[in-house]
Amino acid sequence: MTLLQAHPSSRSALPLSSAPCLDAAETTNGGAALPAAPEAGPWPSGAPPFDRTVSSRPGSDDEGGAFARGGFERPVDAPAPAPVAAVASSTTPTAREEPPAHASRTSETNQGLGATSPAASGLEPLHALSPLDGRYAAQMAPLRACFSEAALIAARAEVELRFLLALDPLGIFPPLSPEELARLAHLRETFGEAECRRVKELEATLRHDVKALELVLRERLGLRHPTMIHFGLTSEDVNNLAYSLLLSRFRDQHQVPLLRRLLGRLADLAEAGLAVPFPTRTHGQPASPSTAGKELAVFLQRLRRLLLRLTEFAFRGKCSGATGTYAAWMAADPHVDWIAFSCDFVQSLGFEWNPLTTQIEDHDGWAEFLNLTRQINNVVIDLDQDAWLWMMEGWYRQSADPAEIGSSTMPHKVNPIRFENSEGNLLLANALLGFMADKLCRSRLQRDLSDSTVTRNLGVALGHSWLGWQETLAGLATLQLDQARCLEAVRACPAVLAEPVQTMLRPVVDGDPYDRLRTLTRGRAIGLADLAAFIDRLEVDPDLKRRLRELRPETYLGEAVRLAASEIGEVRSLLGEVQP
Repeated sequence: MTLLQAHPSSRSALPLSSAPCLDAAETTNGGAALPAAPEAGPWPSGAPPFDRTVSSRPGSDDEGGAFARGGFERPVDAPAPAPVAAVASSTTPTAREEPPAHASRTSETNQGLGATSPAASGLEPLHALSPLDGRYAAQMAPLRACFSEAALIAARAEVELRFLLALDPLGIFPPLSPEELARLAHLRETFGEAECRRVKELEATLRHDVKALELVLRERLGLRHPTMIHFGLTSEDVNNLAYSLLLSRFRDQHQVPLLRRLLGRLADLAEAGLAVPFPTRTHGQPASPSTAGKELAVFLQRLRRLLLRLTEFAFRGKCSGATGTYAAWMAADPHVDWIAFSCDFVQSLGFEWNPLTTQIEDHDGWAEFLNLTRQINNVVIDLDQDAWLWMMEGWYRQSADPAEIGSSTMPHKVNPIRFENSEGNLLLANALLGFMADKLCRSRLQRDLSDSTVTRNLGVALGHSWLGWQETLAGLATLQLDQARCLEAVRACPAVLAEPVQTMLRPVVDGDPYDRLRTLTRGRAIGLADLAAFIDRLEVDPDLKRRLRELRPETYLGEAVRLAASEIGEVRSLLGEVQP
């Protein structure tokens, strides 16, 4: 067995530009077989292992097929796709053909397609072009249901099928029969690997991915009036809604839950250090002390506010035809209120309706979402960098895994690699997200294609972001507050008491006490005795003098404990946790 053959399960890792759909449900209707329903083609659990052979044929995404980038090239010895004309003219149900040999389902060992030559497959992590699908393939596995070719095909199919259901009651076509409705419901449940492969097979000839999907839906549904499918739609009507389905799925199923976990862990750490005196630095120099809990509560508040905005964010969508005028629908039936129909349909998908667009939805909403993600990333980067410095100073330490190695030559090392890895991934993500937020808001005249290849990389940008959050969460799990070291660092700089002393003296002494304390402390190493001698020389009320002499760095904490406790309570409430 070779090294590559020793890890067959890794070949199921579908790149984030080619994601899976959900497993198919059983073909039943109250225990009875559905009428004329095609054979189900479910995937096994996990990502479908599509062969990632690189296509040599040029393509141009939606208007000419994403074939080269999608990597669903037909091997030279595979059967040719069915004639397009025959598919397009089909008006009767067709039996599902057996998939070609190269499209067989995964084996029980999950070796997947092309397992005999893993070195040639982009699915083998050792040969993946992107570290998201290589080094971090296992961590990224959940996102393949959101960001990849198969996920996009499935989301487009969902839009097309739901549009068909919305169109049916208008009476433009004869109503769908109970048998047709049953087949449609069945296809929504079972749309999977076989359908995605068929789409890519037709796309190889058509050079248009959305049209290929339309023809596959005709094949699978076998409607009496197949031209109902994609009626009056342009590709971008389908695409903008499909991508928003995927983005909202990512937000709801992955992004928000992970951010909530991050908040929960931060709240635990803040609670543990609620009243623990903690050294601070402004400009890298000692400053007025705080508590460990309050410093973590700063990040809690920032992330809590952003979590609320993320949770409440509403994606937008359009469905208005080739140039946003509803003209094709109006030509077909001017008696229908197509504007109201479009609004109802878009809102039925869970999106805000955008009534006024060119061919494409303006993507301003996507830009807001990407920038919101960038803002969260920036807060997490700030946390990463502060945690790194806290560990450098020894105020926090990491629990050491005895199985790990920190350095190839220095045996003692316990490095903050989780926070460093998070920072690197988030900086990379922000570069991509910023570019995408800028680019996707611009399109020449009614539409150009330059946005399409950018949109296909949403999973790359958001994948690096999600990976960064995971790494920060893993790093926080290792943090342990060193209370003794913190107290020692706070006590080591009595000069920080110059602030409360000069503030307390301002109302009661002549001249500017700030200048007097500046002369005493700035650039000098002073101790508590030096500060006490200064206080003794003051001609002030004895009670005030007593209060001044009682000042200590470790008790000069202001409202730090109260502030932290309040924010921890807000977070616990948001997370639905019972406060101890």
